[in-house]
Amino acid sequence: MNAPQRPIVWSIAGSDSGGGAGLQADLKAFDAIDVHGCTAVAAITAQNSLEVKRADAVATDLLDAQLAALANDMRPAAIKTGMLGSVSNVRCVAAWVDRLRRDGPVALVVDPVWRATTGADLSSDALREVLLRELMPRATVITPNRVEAAWLLGWNASTLATADGVKRASVALRELGPQAVIVTGGDAGGIHASDWMDTPEAAGWLSLPRVDTAHHHGSGCVFAATLAGALALGFCSADASIIAKMSTSQAVREGTPAGQGAGAVRPLRGFALHPELLPVLHSGAEVGTGAFEPLVTPRLGLYAIVDSADWVERLLAAGARTLQLRIKQDASHQVSQEVLRSVRAASAAGAQLFINDHWQLALEHGAHGVHLGQEDLATADIDALRNAGLRLGVSTHSYWEVCRAHALRPSYIACGPIHATTTKEMSWWPQGADNLAYWCKVLREPVVAIAGMDLLRSQEAVRCGAAGVAVLRGIVQAADPAHALRALQAAINEAACAAPLSAPALPRSTFAGPVPPP
Repeated sequence: MNAPQRPIVWSIAGSDSGGGAGLQADLKAFDAIDVHGCTAVAAITAQNSLEVKRADAVATDLLDAQLAALANDMRPAAIKTGMLGSVSNVRCVAAWVDRLRRDGPVALVVDPVWRATTGADLSSDALREVLLRELMPRATVITPNRVEAAWLLGWNASTLATADGVKRASVALRELGPQAVIVTGGDAGGIHASDWMDTPEAAGWLSLPRVDTAHHHGSGCVFAATLAGALALGFCSADASIIAKMSTSQAVREGTPAGQGAGAVRPLRGFALHPELLPVLHSGAEVGTGAFEPLVTPRLGLYAIVDSADWVERLLAAGARTLQLRIKQDASHQVSQEVLRSVRAASAAGAQLFINDHWQLALEHGAHGVHLGQEDLATADIDALRNAGLRLGVSTHSYWEVCRAHALRPSYIACGPIHATTTKEMSWWPQGADNLAYWCKVLREPVVAIAGMDLLRSQEAVRCGAAGVAVLRGIVQAADPAHALRALQAAINEAACAAPLSAPALPRSTFAGPVPPP
């Protein structure tokens, strides 16, 4: 049987004779994310690890011929541009983007190369102007570093020395037409390498500890090329940016010298399976502090979800020891009494009870923990919950939501929907077992699998590595809820002793749109 065809991604950029940046770096990044990379040479440089001795644009008719040959046989899902060399080459690329998009979507990632690592000037005012007019309005994502962002905007570079300056620059850049802006922070110094991500899906700082190395030649190229590859694989801009951050961080970590100057980064396959490379997504310039209390036991097992104190008491009597009270109403007196009664019943039984959404009532009545959706993170008093010693669980559906939850250092992270559910309308495709296995391998926090669970799927989830399996309808809608609960507990316990399932090198995209509320 033939292997499935890999997405095709074009790199239109300059050739680095030293092998560290430009087209050479892009091809390494494409291979690391497992897409098929094609190249169109827009400029040729004579350089080594110490200096750029010469940089010449190729003739525009030759660039056009390269693109025509590729378009005739190897249509791209995404295009990444780097050093284009001349005004006419930029216009040629813009025309080809329009031509290709007549037959279907093509993502465009623009890496606005201005200077080489050695400091050599690779651009001009005329080239800047045509980038602003011709490519920026067509871009899906642009990936300038702080200096390049200032250059594009005509601002003093010192303006972007602060977090507020970077945010203002991203707003100004998006007003020029690109759908998303990532201002990379590898050149900004500090103990964390933080990129400002401004996309239709999410905005915030993507942060990882900075790798202390001089060997970072080609890091910007690898970031933009990996991002283009992730877009070609179907990831949205926010998720693609996180994948690019992970690949680039590993590539920098693996960078080694080949000459006397800065060595080139080295993107490798399997980068997305390293837990330490998963960034946090946060709103402040610094990474948050303080972890939530861990779970009482690392394995939650069956995690029953119910909507009343009656059900809490009924399932506690049947042997449930981890429950969530999920009442989708305002915090009225009646809801408060339901929470209080449930907390007392769970405490008396020695069970773990998480209150969904109503975090104020959980604090007031001394609940064991709180479970929050992504929309609740912006309004909940996270510090108050942490300081009160409550456990925290957070719902996630994709890379950017996982990274936002990861920043809070919660007690567990819930991933879903694992299977299709009719409980509520979702803007997500089901994760499936492969994605669940991936998150269980990569996340340091315990993972709870949620949505569409029955006996066999619960066992599969545990074999994927899930610490807990959330079940709602499979218990409360069963003819004999107590029997259903005990059967699920037995199946989950049996699966815990079975062979684990392997994780893919990269999960599937799960964002289906439209964009959910922030």
